[in-house]
Amino acid sequence: MTTMTEASVREFKMPDVGEGLTEAEILKWYVQPGDTVTDGQVVCEVETAKAAVELPIPYDGVVRSLHFPEGTTVDVGTSIIAVDVAGGAGSAPVAEVPAQAPAQPSAAPAQTRPKAEPVKAEPAKPAGSGRQPVLVGYGVAVSSTKRRPRKGPEITVPQVAEAVQAELNGHGGAAVVRDRPLAKPPVRKLAKDLGVDLATVVPSGPDGIITREDVHAAAAPAAVAAPTTPQPAAQAASAPVTAPAAAPVASYDPARETRVPVKGVRKATAAAMVGSAFTAPHVTEFVTIDVTRTLKLVEELKRDKDMQGLRVNPLLVIAKALLVAVKRHPEINASWDEAAQEIVVKHYVNLGIAAATPRGLLVPNIKDAQAKTLPQLAESLGELVSTAREGRTSPAAMQGGTVTITNVGVFGVDTGTPILNPGESAILAVGAIKLQPWVHKGKVKPRQVTTLALSFDHRLVDGELGSKVLADVAAILEQPKKLITWG
Repeated sequence: MTTMTEASVREFKMPDVGEGLTEAEILKWYVQPGDTVTDGQVVCEVETAKAAVELPIPYDGVVRSLHFPEGTTVDVGTSIIAVDVAGGAGSAPVAEVPAQAPAQPSAAPAQTRPKAEPVKAEPAKPAGSGRQPVLVGYGVAVSSTKRRPRKGPEITVPQVAEAVQAELNGHGGAAVVRDRPLAKPPVRKLAKDLGVDLATVVPSGPDGIITREDVHAAAAPAAVAAPTTPQPAAQAASAPVTAPAAAPVASYDPARETRVPVKGVRKATAAAMVGSAFTAPHVTEFVTIDVTRTLKLVEELKRDKDMQGLRVNPLLVIAKALLVAVKRHPEINASWDEAAQEIVVKHYVNLGIAAATPRGLLVPNIKDAQAKTLPQLAESLGELVSTAREGRTSPAAMQGGTVTITNVGVFGVDTGTPILNPGESAILAVGAIKLQPWVHKGKVKPRQVTTLALSFDHRLVDGELGSKVLADVAAILEQPKKLITWG
């Protein structure tokens, strides 16, 4: 009876939404245990390093349990919700439940062990049934225990079960089952940075996958062992080793400091900026210009019937000016391929627009912006900005950018030295537009003035090319009629 009940439970795992991400934070649950769900119903909202995404459940049933509370960051492939699909159970659920059991503290240990036998017999059944048609990037029909044999065909399910049990008891058996420890790329990098040999780490993740916590535990064994050592003398002798690890926690005063976990968009932005700043040699050039005529053009466009209902502002003209400059100097629209040792010149422009949102900095881009008319560009800019501010930007919208504009002027600053978006060779920063004294036609007059800054990757963009691009953008904004003569 217990077996049949458990066999009807489907474990829904955190998907990778087709973007190769490794983790996501659960922002909100839309269901609770006992609720009835249907195929395609949204059950939760998660935030990846790129966007907030709603996840639909791929089958009908009743919610058995939610494995993680809101605000928890969960690795891709980890079960997040259990659904009782009584009457629709098949062989796949039987294999999935024990596979997730080691990672789920809420599951009863007594139920986990007896299921080792059904797992041996079940793999033959799903082989002909194939993968169920669910969301892109989901793999609910194929449990993680079936992906493992592809890396080592000689490994069987009983061997995996024995290896996991051996690892939980100590260190034996792991090296017999697999030659290379299972760990995600970020975890491998962490281990390398900390000097930890993954072969010596006891995994605690599903299917024997090594987690960040496992690596940290292996990096500081003394700190972990100290609480379990009863001898005061031994503790006193090891105090110098454990003190550095405990010091930051002890010195933290919540009344004087606030610690914010680095995750989601902030975590992705930090990694991207560090990678870009220390990979691409940045050069930034500046130019201060009179944009009075551009502002007059903006006012005229607002009254144009073809632009009715569209967002018309200086950013629209600046974006068009940059597109014209890229057309005149296509070598600026390129990227550096380190592996192939090639410069990749793009024959399309995916124009990125840096947007400050409640979730952090996002840089969605307008695909094939070079092919759009001014009204089409205005419409795309409006949709991009509103979608970003509402937190609905999709991961696909932030991929494949070629050049970017960041409008720091909206914050009242004159200019900045922007860091390149990874994979791009140029980024244009636009400062605040201010009324300043300016020599115009031989006389000092109040004019609308701003400062532009162009950062570029000096590996593939020489000073001459960068200067020409920035000069062209400046010339267009000073004399907008060049949009016609050059465009």
